[in-house]
Amino acid sequence: MSSDARELRLEAQRRRTFAIISHPDAGKSTMTEALALHAHVISEAGAIHGKAGRKSTVSDWMEMEKARGISVSSTALQFNYALEGTDGPGAVINLVDTPGHADFSEDTYRVLTAVDAAVMLIDAAKGLEPQTLKLFQVCRHRGIPVITVINKWDRPGRTPLELIDEISERIGLIPTPLFLPVGIAGDFRGLLDRRTGEYIHFTRTAGGAKIAPEELLDPDAALEREGDAWIAAVEESELLSEMGQDHDEELFLAGQTSPMIFASAMLNFGVRQLLDALVELAPAPSGRTGIDGTEREVTDPFSAVVFKVQAGMDSSHRDRLAFMRIVSGEFERGMVVTHAQTGKPFATKYAHTVVGRDRSTVDTAYPGDVVGLVNATALAPGDTLYDGPRIQYPPIPSFAPEHFSTLRVTTADKYKQFRKAMDQLDSEGVVQVLRNETRGDASPVLAAVGPMQFEVVTARMKTEFNVDTVIEPLGYSLARRTDADSASELNRQRGVEVFTRTDGAILALFSDKWRLQYIEKEHGDLTLEPLVATAD
Repeated sequence: MSSDARELRLEAQRRRTFAIISHPDAGKSTMTEALALHAHVISEAGAIHGKAGRKSTVSDWMEMEKARGISVSSTALQFNYALEGTDGPGAVINLVDTPGHADFSEDTYRVLTAVDAAVMLIDAAKGLEPQTLKLFQVCRHRGIPVITVINKWDRPGRTPLELIDEISERIGLIPTPLFLPVGIAGDFRGLLDRRTGEYIHFTRTAGGAKIAPEELLDPDAALEREGDAWIAAVEESELLSEMGQDHDEELFLAGQTSPMIFASAMLNFGVRQLLDALVELAPAPSGRTGIDGTEREVTDPFSAVVFKVQAGMDSSHRDRLAFMRIVSGEFERGMVVTHAQTGKPFATKYAHTVVGRDRSTVDTAYPGDVVGLVNATALAPGDTLYDGPRIQYPPIPSFAPEHFSTLRVTTADKYKQFRKAMDQLDSEGVVQVLRNETRGDASPVLAAVGPMQFEVVTARMKTEFNVDTVIEPLGYSLARRTDADSASELNRQRGVEVFTRTDGAILALFSDKWRLQYIEKEHGDLTLEPLVATAD
């Protein structure tokens, strides 16, 4: 191996690229901020639902996100983090933030194509919730190993063993806690480190705005200090060991087990332990396979996958940012690469890392890193960029839409801006845009996983393009992929309408599942294929 290849592999091995998946209100944005605090990216944490005067989280930037306390867009936070007591440059953490609201599952699906691991955040009181289950199935389908965090242990909730059993029974993922809480939910005192037997005692800070001080105690000192709470934690740990629920790296990477940590993102308890686990246990970037079966190793020439395109992040510049995950090779700002979908050259003059609205120029990046390319008007989610031998990675599937509406501009003189805005939002993947000859271009049909996606469209139409629009719901509830041969017959059926999506897919929309079942029974020769929703 050449010295350049050796250096490239070492840089790749330093990277840890992951996303946090959770149900809304499980504390994902607060945890994101807590991780940034512990890596000293910021000096003081703020939570969206925190006390008056506390700032919004650094990863949430849209006005809608701030107003509702949700994450709508996806951003990427990159920071260095070194394990305590270690020398050297440490790890490079790429935290790809994801939408927390169920209506934006499709955006989260795209993000999960760009990461090597996931942190599954679970509310200590609520346990596994529908959105968490849905996203976990995507992780399982993609072979992404999962670290589980039981969050909000500072509030009343269930017992550790109840939560562990629920995860095992409902999704077949065996939790192997690295740490167990000392103190019941709502009385979070610290953590028992199951690997060393030591006790990590936390001290609260005012409002949870600073890193919580930690005190390390041996088992005897822990028993003297915490009494029955320590004994209970030790007994639970011994029981788990008897059941074989100790961490096994091979089983974790195979997706059979999940290291577990109990934490409170609001108080910054257990956050350092999560970062340490990511560095020690999560996989480094590895190569990928192209659509033609070609293997691309991390030491091969540059290649990357675009997983997110976002405009409107900087209102003063009206630019468009494409987030790419580097798969192989070294990225150097200014290099001219090839856009696999068109075969055209693409110049990378403006490349940034992004923390919320704040950007910094990136000159060099390595496999696992996430880089934002500015003014990337030709790029769309799922596109491949490469240097050297040609490679094209598989496209990112679209979710099955469940909500359908028409969109029209309120004044005719704004039609040109409306068309421009619609093309941009379509290429970003904000919604799926469907058209047919009957409806024309004046009132395109929007298809979405959740209705809040329509709100994002109308809000961005107004703020970024000064175009007032009206959304009108359509009476359809599900879609199936079809073909040109079946389209004419389907268009003759009551409660059915056929459209072409921007990517060329032909979709038939149905009023309800009974109408679909009837047509499938009466016209079994027609092509009606389910679309990807989650990985079932």
